[in-house]
Amino acid sequence: MRALTLALTLCLASGPALAQSAVSPPKPSTPRPREEPTSVSPVLVMPPTAKPRVVGTWPAAGQAIAPGVLVLKVVFDQPMIPRDFAYAPSASGDALECLKTPRLLNDTKTFVLLCRTLPGKTYAVSLNKDPTSPTAFANLAENRAVESELSFSTLAGEPITKLREAVKTAGLGDLDMPVEEAPRQANAAP
Repeated sequence: MRALTLALTLCLASGPALAQSAVSPPKPSTPRPREEPTSVSPVLVMPPTAKPRVVGTWPAAGQAIAPGVLVLKVVFDQPMIPRDFAYAPSASGDALECLKTPRLLNDTKTFVLLCRTLPGKTYAVSLNKDPTSPTAFANLAENRAVESELSFSTLAGEPITKLREAVKTAGLGDLDMPVEEAPRQANAAP
């Protein structure tokens, strides 16, 4: 009798769940059907944006600068796509000698391009001149930047001959180099 009282006390103290499991056997669980992953299209929806505009350049429009190594800098008013750009010579000045590809800096608004200038020249460059070009300066929503033109001249003086000096003259820091070194491959010789 004492064992029965103890068992009843434990049952009541453990609560209704234990009491129910002692009375009725547990229900066998039914396996859930396996759910297949839902395929989603890789579409990025961007809200409408204003066309990006140039808000600053180096050299500034109409400015006269030292000849030699030049880091051409173009700053937009919003984040831009790094792979799309469109520099072209303009009929209103001499054509710049530049590398083929500019670099978008970490601020995502500033493009820099390494160029060479000669003394006593007037240079002009068009940005997004050809509306039919498949590539152009564009923001993250792929909205093309407003077409613009930059014209500046060079003085007849001592040229800038060092890249670091050209970077500093453009108001950039050491991390804002116009070219990036390709990462070394593991098996490449030093």
